[in-house]
Amino acid sequence: MLNVQYIIVLLFFFIIAKLMKTISKTHSASNHPSNLPKSYPIIGSLFEISGNMKRYVQWTSDIVTSNPNLTFSLFWPFGQQEIFTANAANVEHILKSNFHNYEKGELFRSSFRDFLGDGIFNSDGENWKFQRKVSIHEFNTKSLRKFVEHVVDTELTDRLLPFLKNAADNKTVVDFQDILQRFAFDNICKIAFGYDPEYLSPSLPHEKLAIAIEKALKICTMRFINLIPGLWKTKRALNIGTEKQLRIAVKQVREFAKEIVRKKKQDIKGKESYDDLLSRFLSSGHSDENFVVDIVISFIMAGRDSTPTALTWFFWLLSDHPQVENEILREINRKSSETASAYDEVKDMVYTHASLCESMRLYPPVPLETKAALNDDVLPDGTKVNKGMKVTYHPYAMGRVEKVWGKDWVEFRPTRWLEREAAAEKWRFVNRDVYTYPVFQAGPRICIGKEMAFLQMKRVVAGVLRRFRVVPLVVEPVYISDLTSKMKGGFPVRIETRAEDESAAKRDPSNRLRPVRRSYMSFCLFYMYVLAHYYIYYCVLQDYYLIIEIDFFFQNIYFLSNTECAIFDN
Repeated sequence: MLNVQYIIVLLFFFIIAKLMKTISKTHSASNHPSNLPKSYPIIGSLFEISGNMKRYVQWTSDIVTSNPNLTFSLFWPFGQQEIFTANAANVEHILKSNFHNYEKGELFRSSFRDFLGDGIFNSDGENWKFQRKVSIHEFNTKSLRKFVEHVVDTELTDRLLPFLKNAADNKTVVDFQDILQRFAFDNICKIAFGYDPEYLSPSLPHEKLAIAIEKALKICTMRFINLIPGLWKTKRALNIGTEKQLRIAVKQVREFAKEIVRKKKQDIKGKESYDDLLSRFLSSGHSDENFVVDIVISFIMAGRDSTPTALTWFFWLLSDHPQVENEILREINRKSSETASAYDEVKDMVYTHASLCESMRLYPPVPLETKAALNDDVLPDGTKVNKGMKVTYHPYAMGRVEKVWGKDWVEFRPTRWLEREAAAEKWRFVNRDVYTYPVFQAGPRICIGKEMAFLQMKRVVAGVLRRFRVVPLVVEPVYISDLTSKMKGGFPVRIETRAEDESAAKRDPSNRLRPVRRSYMSFCLFYMYVLAHYYIYYCVLQDYYLIIEIDFFFQNIYFLSNTECAIFDN
């Protein structure tokens, strides 16, 4: 009996599929652009979505950049429609001009609520405003200087650099993606909660918390893009499959966050000033433990993922562009000789800043950002938006728009962000419109930690590159994304200690002779050496030892000149 029912069900779906294919043939051929996913009644673009789920970001990027207005609609099963756009005018409309019409939306909030609760990254309206208002005090100049000089610098000198030195000495392979995540996790816990998890200690503890965060994030993301909406709710009610795994993972994360909150409550009793973000929230009058736990988890997510993701792709790109690495080294050496403060050293590293921006253009930490329309609307390019519809702007695709970045958009070229100041012979950073480059969002919800992220990244780049070379063991990493861009299987590298003379060779050449003049000087010294050698040989032959000494002197001058020239030319 069961076999007969099974055959009937299969036959039913086969007939339905045939009917859909027949019905849509004419429609697809006449009205459907060939570069868009084919859509069928009821199931929408189910086949193409499921077939491209593993490369969803790249797939949607290819489609949106191939459309003249950089916008297209994707039809999900059961009548759901989602608009994707890489059009800067549309992005400005969504994030600024009509900001109040576009929120996280109930679908996103419900998908992530079990994990993020009502934290700043999963809230709208007054709740979001309050959290942002309290958080923004942590990002003034005084706090940023403290963050770089005390938190980041300590983690760098006491943990990251010694770990890399040990890896270099022992020629061990390390997962640099994991190491950078550990580094960032320690930093965010220190600055936001005044707590040191010691995640980057030499033993690299197998931290259950990190695994739980990864699993929770992945499952919540799958909830959000599930082909059958609401299916996860049934699984959650039955406590089966991925929903059971999520429940276990979320429990571990929230227990960790609760412990931090309880310790902090004890620490701040009787205090009038507060040194971290968590203390400010607790002192603001919010005693609801669950709400404060939501805030803790949100800030762990913000600090743990975005910055290390950006640095991972940066170091991979840098390994294939030695000329960029050399220019960064010159800037690092120049800045370290000019300033004593770690904050001042990295604050004005213009070329390094441009290199990081260029890396994030190609691999933005958050490749997609989805909003939901509260009311009907029309985007600047004429696209109609219905109430409740998902609208996704696409930072990954926006970094690949030829009209904006040129035909060489595929190239990693930091100078596209720079202009040369002729008088001072220095680079000047040329910022891009935030709606053309919305890597840190834009408008009222622009990332308040943007400056902190850049300072941390530049400090890591300066600290690591000054002493080490990062050598990838993977030719082409496999790009994956849950909420952030990552490398599948990590980023295996070897760490090589950089020679002192190699670092010196990359110093700023502004106070040194140009290569042509060096070569000319080398030739002249060689010619002087020959003339002097023969003059001495014929005229002062009686003093044999003097000849040897003078000969040796000129040989050294010539050798040093050639060595300097060779180093400089490289």
